[in-house]
Amino acid sequence: METKITKRWQTVVPADIRERYQIKEGDTLVWLDDGQMIRVVPVPADALRALRGRGKGEGLTRKLLESRRKDREREQH
Repeated sequence: METKITKRWQTVVPADIRERYQIKEGDTLVWLDDGQMIRVVPVPADALRALRGRGKGEGLTRKLLESRRKDREREQH
């Protein structure tokens, strides 16, 4: 996919990308430059709501408790 930059330094997010990543009007695009590559990351208008339910089934509570147990063991030694 390609887009062009207008004389006002604007571009268009292609429809396929908007649909795949559910980019809506009012969302923000964050531009990340690591010196070799530019990445454009969509941030929804309500980022917290967009994250709701993303970790389901990942066992995050179990992982957190295991990490805390290991931290306590390290502190005791």
